[in-house]
Amino acid sequence: MIISASRRTDVPAYYGDWFMNRIREGWFRSVNPFNPQQVKTYSLAREDVDAIVFWTKNPAPFLQYLDELDERGYGYYFQFTLNDYMKLFEPGVPPLDKRIAAFGALSGRIGPQRVLWRYDPIIVSSVTPLSYHIGKIAALAGRLRGLTTRLTISFLDFYKKVTRRLNSTEALRDVEYYDVGIEYQGLGEFARSVRTEALKNGMETFTCAETRDLSPFGASRGSCVDGALIGSLFSPEKSFPRDKHQRKECLCSSSVDVGAYNTCPAGCVYCYANASPKTVAANVEKRHAHAPSLV
Repeated sequence: MIISASRRTDVPAYYGDWFMNRIREGWFRSVNPFNPQQVKTYSLAREDVDAIVFWTKNPAPFLQYLDELDERGYGYYFQFTLNDYMKLFEPGVPPLDKRIAAFGALSGRIGPQRVLWRYDPIIVSSVTPLSYHIGKIAALAGRLRGLTTRLTISFLDFYKKVTRRLNSTEALRDVEYYDVGIEYQGLGEFARSVRTEALKNGMETFTCAETRDLSPFGASRGSCVDGALIGSLFSPEKSFPRDKHQRKECLCSSSVDVGAYNTCPAGCVYCYANASPKTVAANVEKRHAHAPSLV
């Protein structure tokens, strides 16, 4: 079993104490986000966990627990989302220099093959055109040289709650956003430019659950919960099935998520996992470090 920690919230940044308590107890409960009456119990015993995939924008608070995870014998890697947006888009994340320092500390601790860089989501707009992102990726790739081997890019999905939040943010009301589809002009050249910048700094380029196949331009279709990577790092004798519960474009292997929607305090305006700041605040109040489920 692969544990995802978590697509739904930033566990390393905000809930590391809760997660480690569940590791020590050896189990957790998962609440169906669409049917709260449906609750399942899952083992976190070492013999039942093939690997843990951590998703984060700030692993610094979690670094204190890595020795314990290693001593307990767990295999894990990090999907580290590192963008360089204006504060309006990501109001709750630490300053860029601190996040890059955390990236370096984590990579130095567990190795560049286990810290994978996500530049995600790519917001294409009147203030952040494709050229803006090429420049940001080039600069970040240079600063992350030697700290990772992989860059994953993904474009913003305009879910209703995301669109509503973007349009209701006063300082962003005059911004025009563009939905990047299969025929979006310049997408191939963009992918080629990103690949060039990544290769300069020792990184392969992948896409995440994109409709358009950008592999002819050097950005291969990738999987974030990567069964092949997990096999090579931790379980060479095992294979992992594709996750049938994800979007059809998603190539991730099957995993169990420990997190809960509407719990991340970072407040990113593009976040698909949060409905509103009020809902997040209410759920944060409900959390308990020793509870069997996050909320």
